[in-house]
Amino acid sequence: MAGLLSKDAWIKVWTYRNTFEMGFLNTLLTAAAAVLLSMVLGIVLGLMATSGKIILRGISRVYVEVIQNTPLLLQICFLYYALAFSGKSIGIIPTGILSIGIYHGAYMAEVIRAGIEAIPKGQFEAASSQGFGYIGRMYYIILPQSIKIILPPMVNQVVNLIKNTSCLYIIGGADLISQTYNFVTGASTGGAYAPAYIVSGLLFFVICFPLSKLASVWELNLKRRDRRVQKNNGEGRMMEV
Repeated sequence: MAGLLSKDAWIKVWTYRNTFEMGFLNTLLTAAAAVLLSMVLGIVLGLMATSGKIILRGISRVYVEVIQNTPLLLQICFLYYALAFSGKSIGIIPTGILSIGIYHGAYMAEVIRAGIEAIPKGQFEAASSQGFGYIGRMYYIILPQSIKIILPPMVNQVVNLIKNTSCLYIIGGADLISQTYNFVTGASTGGAYAPAYIVSGLLFFVICFPLSKLASVWELNLKRRDRRVQKNNGEGRMMEV
């Protein structure tokens, strides 16, 4: 508590605010690049999982099960040290982008697979009867309808991804958590533990809370819209009768 209320500790955090700014920017950079990678992997693997081809579905399933059932920390360490010992180290932030993107790509794939499979089979049959191939069927008919199902859980995955950038601390990353740890243990900056970690937590909150609220509001609005559509359809059928 003394550290939390210490004026000197807060002054020290403010004096060295560039440390937190740099960590914050590195976290945003890592998260943004990892989101793009995870979305690409998610779309490809999600389409493979719903393609109807056994080999493609098998590859997607193996990827998802292996990645989801091993810890992210293990995957980060494995990729970082495997590249380092092979003499092909790519740096901490690129390693973080790859490992976090690959990890969340498995979850994105499941979100997209579930969204596609939630579309009524009649839509697939109607698209096929109009002469659409698999790619055309997905691009023009299925994916536009599944977006409203996919987006809320996808935003939640983005929030989880941002928070998981803190795992780069294990390999001495330049992310926000790593920079905070370096600050509180530094020879000239050490000691301001409570203020430093509060500032770090607030910066994560500033990114994640709006996204979490967006996903919740988005999902609620979609459910309300679906209920209105179902109600209108029900009233229309009653009038016809």
